[in-house]
Amino acid sequence: MKLVLFDCDGTLVESAALIHAVMEQTFEHFGHARPSMVQTKAIIGLTLDIAIARIQGKEHADEEAIEMMAYYKSIFMGVRATAKYPETMFDGIADLIARLAARDDVLIGAVTGKSRRGLEGTLENNGIRSHFIVARTADDCPSKPHPAMVSECCDEMGMTPAQTVVIGDAIYDMQMAKAAGAKALGVSWGYGSVEDLLKAGADRIAARPADLYDMIF
Repeated sequence: MKLVLFDCDGTLVESAALIHAVMEQTFEHFGHARPSMVQTKAIIGLTLDIAIARIQGKEHADEEAIEMMAYYKSIFMGVRATAKYPETMFDGIADLIARLAARDDVLIGAVTGKSRRGLEGTLENNGIRSHFIVARTADDCPSKPHPAMVSECCDEMGMTPAQTVVIGDAIYDMQMAKAAGAKALGVSWGYGSVEDLLKAGADRIAARPADLYDMIF
């Protein structure tokens, strides 16, 4: 049996434009300069309060970062609803999920810095919600690269880290996987560079979603 845990943003879906738009509005609302897209992409995957703090050059979230996180969450669904920034699956992801879901020896889950509401909406909107039987989000666990998201999914599914594969586009995903004792597969189509993913511990790097199928097994 294999437990396959996917990151969401930058791995399953292209969502940088949406995240960046909400982040820009949040920083502007609090009287700060808007972050660049490069800054936004660098923090995708982290829990939101820590992500905001990192953009500001801080290591840890302070009271303002927590207030900014609350504001970000309050406007996120409204920005998403405009359909100006669709969270669409990367080419080949739907086929990969379908192939994995068809196997009796695979369990599929998600480990993400999104909120649970955000994750559910993304999976539902892309028609893949039914294939994901376990998930841990920013609402449930410490931020990546802490291993709790992976460890808790393993515990819930009765699987060991040695049976588990984490797939992601960020260094935080690779670091989390290694900290948990799971296999780490990086993807080249997301927001982290191949070089950085390898440095962070990626066992292998997929150039296309179809490549992941054989890497998992």
